[in-house]
Amino acid sequence: MGLKASYKPLEITLIKRDKTKTDLKRELKISPSTLAKMSKGENVALSVIISICEYLECKIEDVIELVESKDGK
Repeated sequence: MGLKASYKPLEITLIKRDKTKTDLKRELKISPSTLAKMSKGENVALSVIISICEYLECKIEDVIELVESKDGK
């Protein structure tokens, strides 16, 4: 089993900050394809994660966590 990205912490942080993914797209110019990758738990550039952290004024663990992959990928 390997590790994969989970963006569940981002969902919680967005709710706490009263923000939406649409806000991220609009304010940070994050592409719809990047948001789709995040929804699927796929890897995105660290620079995007850092931008989100700066925008939401939060730590990286408030955006992403590593979880065990069920399929070994």
